[in-house]
Amino acid sequence: MRHYCLAEIATLNHKFSSVTLYRNKTVRYSARMHAIIACQMEFQLYPMDIQVCPIYVESFSYNSQKLRLRWDDSGVTVNPELKLLQYNIGKPVVFEETTMMEKNGNFSRLVVLFRFERQIGHHLIQTFAPSTLVVMFSWFSFWLDLDAIPGRVALLVTSMLTLVTMFTGLKSDIPPVAYVKALDLWMAGCMMFVFAALGEFVIVKVLDLRYQFISDIQSTIEPRSFQTRLVTMNKSQNSGFWDYDTIYVTKSKNNRAGNKHLLQTWLDLETSSLFPYRTRSQQIDRYSRIGFPILFLLFVVLYWPILLLKKAA
Repeated sequence: MRHYCLAEIATLNHKFSSVTLYRNKTVRYSARMHAIIACQMEFQLYPMDIQVCPIYVESFSYNSQKLRLRWDDSGVTVNPELKLLQYNIGKPVVFEETTMMEKNGNFSRLVVLFRFERQIGHHLIQTFAPSTLVVMFSWFSFWLDLDAIPGRVALLVTSMLTLVTMFTGLKSDIPPVAYVKALDLWMAGCMMFVFAALGEFVIVKVLDLRYQFISDIQSTIEPRSFQTRLVTMNKSQNSGFWDYDTIYVTKSKNNRAGNKHLLQTWLDLETSSLFPYRTRSQQIDRYSRIGFPILFLLFVVLYWPILLLKKAA
């Protein structure tokens, strides 16, 4: 080997490299290099994503006929004391391959794959558990009275704003991407449940207001000036059916008592027709106390198994 070749190798990384010559004409060149390498990441399964980052070692000018790269027995080792804040480093996968160039021929290449698995414990404590508690917190609105409008509205709006603020803070942890992530689906599902609870309150309150509106109107009507529908028999008593005519309440001594009784009966019937509005609104609240937890549990049961299956695949 000529001296100028040694000088060229030695000056490549003079501080962290060395060249050793052996009697059997073997040349050993070792160097310590520091490199910052970019990795193309995919965040569809975030925060349960697994990133695989490859590193390629290839000669720039010597093809496979002049230079053949091979891994030794140890391959690539990772310092066991190396710890990352958000990832667990898996065992590197090494292999050799040959790349084909149309003009310069084939080139030998070494490949190592580093596997980074994101730690889910941080997100369970900081994301999934708080968002679940916020959704459960919104269910307390079903136990409040229909007249507690400020309390129910404040409870539901606060829950929605908490989820929105939490979701906005989580988006700053990763680069902006154009596709939907697993965390987006979870937060969207939680916000949908809180929004559904707010919609449920609007429905039951509308039914209750309708009940109160009609009830107030009936309470202000004077029985003497009220027109009522009386059931009278048809002229032909043998016809076998009733005819409904509209008549006025008279002050005749003979039928005053009968008309008063019929008036009271009709008022009772009209008042009883209002009870379905109040009863229906109360039933919706009672059903929501059971239905919302069941639906959210179904959402959780479907979300996590699907996410784990996609991660394993």
